[in-house]
Formats: sequence, structure tokens, C-alpha cells
Amino acid sequence: MSATADHAEERTNPAARLGFQPGQVVQELGYDDDAEQALREGIEAVTGTELVDEDHDDVADAVVLWFREDDGDLTDALVDATTMIDEGAPVWLLTPKTGRPGYVEASDIGEAAQTAGLAQTSNANAGKDWTGSRLVTPKAAKSGKR
Repeated sequence: MSATADHAEERTNPAARLGFQPGQVVQELGYDDDAEQALREGIEAVTGTELVDEDHDDVADAVVLWFREDDGDLTDALVDATTMIDEGAPVWLLTPKTGRPGYVEASDIGEAAQTAGLAQTSNANAGKDWTGSRLVTPKAAKSGKR
């Protein structure tokens, strides 16, 4: 694929903007009927593999966590999301945009991420109704080194 085609795909496929790569295994948690289907299909198109669910029993390269305000404890959900990924692998926390049902305050995301041992590295538009927060396990925190 040409560099121009790569850039065009990044603009049109939200999964490419989020940094998903061919061959990655992506675990999806918190799926419901309101999830952004175009993003889900885009992830599968970019990776060339189907999304795996919470029953996946091997290490995933990334996690997509759909979370709404009434889904329970965000910290617990984030801790659960990190159980089957290597350190440094991204957890994309997808929450409804401001003003949408189930919206989660940015301060709540930051606090839950920190409590779960994750660092927020970026935010992205994840579709019409969803925004994404890229969270990673800091490598230095897990190894005990700075």
C-alpha cells in the first residue's frame, strides 16, 4: 500500500487512527448493542482477525473496553482488562461522548486509570457517539525501575 493510501485509510478507518496493526489479537470487553459497529469492523479489517471476547484464554495484543457510567466500577473493569495483555500493551477505554447517555467524566477516567496502575497516553475520536482513551501499563511501574 502506498504512503498516500496509508494516510487515506487513517482518515477513513477509525481503527487505523487508534494504531491497530495487522495480525494483532484484540480482546473486546463490555460490548453491547450501542457499541460503534464501524469501529469494531475497522479493527477487524486492520488486524485481519476477529475480535475476541472475555472468554479468550490467551494473551491479547490490545484490549477494547466499552464502558458506560452505569456499567459498575471503572477501576475494577480496567484491572480486569489488563489481566490478559503484556505490559505496555494498550487498553482502549471507549466511553460515550459528552452529552450522550452513559457519559463518564474525564476526571473519573483519570482517577480509575491511575488506581488500576495505568497511564493515559492519548485520546481519540472513536466514532459518532464514542471517545477513546488510550491507557497503558507503565513498563517502569511493573519492573520496579524508574
